[in-house]
Amino acid sequence: MTDLDSRIRDLIAHAYANAPTFRKIMDDAGVKAEAVQTAADLQKIPVTPKDKLVEFQQADPPFGGLLTVDPTTLPRIYISPGPIYDPQPTREDGESQLAPFKAAGFGKGDRVLNTFMYHLTPAGLLLDEALRALGATVIPTGPGNTELQIMMMTALKANGFIGQPSFLGIILDKAAEMGLPKEAITIKKAMFSAEPYFPPQRARFEGEYGIDTVNAYATADLGFLAYTRPLEEGFRVMDTVHIELVDRDSGQVVEDGTAGEVVVTTFNKGYPLIRFGTGDLAVFIVSDAGERTMRLVGRVGDAIKVRGMFLHPNQVIAAMGRVPQVKHAQVVISRPFNDNQDYVLVRVELHPEQPLTNVREAVSSYIQAMSRLRVDEVKIVDAGVIDPSQRMVRDDRKWE
Repeated sequence: MTDLDSRIRDLIAHAYANAPTFRKIMDDAGVKAEAVQTAADLQKIPVTPKDKLVEFQQADPPFGGLLTVDPTTLPRIYISPGPIYDPQPTREDGESQLAPFKAAGFGKGDRVLNTFMYHLTPAGLLLDEALRALGATVIPTGPGNTELQIMMMTALKANGFIGQPSFLGIILDKAAEMGLPKEAITIKKAMFSAEPYFPPQRARFEGEYGIDTVNAYATADLGFLAYTRPLEEGFRVMDTVHIELVDRDSGQVVEDGTAGEVVVTTFNKGYPLIRFGTGDLAVFIVSDAGERTMRLVGRVGDAIKVRGMFLHPNQVIAAMGRVPQVKHAQVVISRPFNDNQDYVLVRVELHPEQPLTNVREAVSSYIQAMSRLRVDEVKIVDAGVIDPSQRMVRDDRKWE
């Protein structure tokens, strides 16, 4: 039995004994804990889609019968759209969580702009703690305030950046607009997360500005899952999780080179999410040297990540329920102007008998209230343009 097999066997036994909802999942599938002895045996357990967390938490509030530690010991609790309450128990694998930061070269003497939010979602604080654990100095700027970011970068000679690649692109665009030469950009290392990192962005950051970049794949529920290294293609899976790429219909693992849904088993025993379906689509690639890396190729779930936040059809439905003039709605995400900014277009078909007063303002306001996402445009379309059988949230961005 390999070390991975032993870890999985121990995890399943622990979760079955201490997490009532996981025990029910196993029992309903007719699988006993002792039947899972190896990584391959995980395929006996059904995949749990992320949306199921909402149902679990409604049935057994607040953590859905999956938390295995005393809730009073939780350092923090976060919230994701749904709503989903994400408990963050103290982890035993804290050192392993530093791998993406080490790959980026962060350490003592670095001054790093951390542009992730420090409230509601875990990114800001968790990345802050990891940087400080490596001896770096954090400048907790949070998102937005582009000109202020540039002022702090130049005044403090910040050489590191943490955030979304699109935001670094916006900062560099603004710096050029302000007349700053490329030589004045002090950032030399960056770690991205929360959105796709497109090849043209990488070519710009690494080629034009000489910035070493790492892309970290993470979720609010699971933490870090995988990361890239400078000048290297593909994600390396973290030691803190086991990832399977599976066929959505059968739940069985697909062959290397075949796209499948990213299904994660985390070794965080305090909150063990096992065979957790992320809704992301990826492929495992094996190099000539025998190294196995993962490449994200899109989404298979209903929720789409926009500007670092998930937009779910249920949020759109809830928002449109407050605008009686709307008959059908569809949100289209694209990047029509540049590689740095997601554009949120909401298309709506109206009931002909309803008044048109303030429709655009109401649609924009309610979607922003439900999702915390700014709407760029609301377009009223003719009857029949929106097919209600198609995706309510459509992603027109190109992943490759």
